[in-house]
Amino acid sequence: MIDPAQSILDIRQILGLLPHRYPFLLVDRVVEYVPGDYIKAYKNVTMNEPFFQGHFPGVPVMPGVLIMEALAQAGGILVVKSTDTAVEDKLFLFTGIESVRFRKPVYPGDKLELHCRLLKHKLKLWKMEGRAYVDGKLAAEAVMTAAVTNREDM
Repeated sequence: MIDPAQSILDIRQILGLLPHRYPFLLVDRVVEYVPGDYIKAYKNVTMNEPFFQGHFPGVPVMPGVLIMEALAQAGGILVVKSTDTAVEDKLFLFTGIESVRFRKPVYPGDKLELHCRLLKHKLKLWKMEGRAYVDGKLAAEAVMTAAVTNREDM
């Protein structure tokens, strides 16, 4: 088992694990993970995010769908770190999302804390619960399902 204190991933390592790039990479750092169990990561939300231009002018709020995407990306990192599969030829695709609740708006300047816990894994399917926090307060939560597929099958 990996010691959680030694399981920090910086942006360079994250870029090696996820196919996402600007402006769609929504995880800045992993601060803790235990393969096959959970991950804690974060996204620094800045006014420079392109979505704030239109959501909403004068009252910038991070779109809920992007909070879910940030949780899914953190979950994708957990899946990668929980398998021995080479990531270069794989894609992790959202296949379902349940029990979504948005509890608190996320604004520029917030540090969005991303917590995912693995619930179930069977063959190529991974199910996990995700919770996003700002200043220790729950901002959003969901149960997400993802599938691992070969890039060449797309």
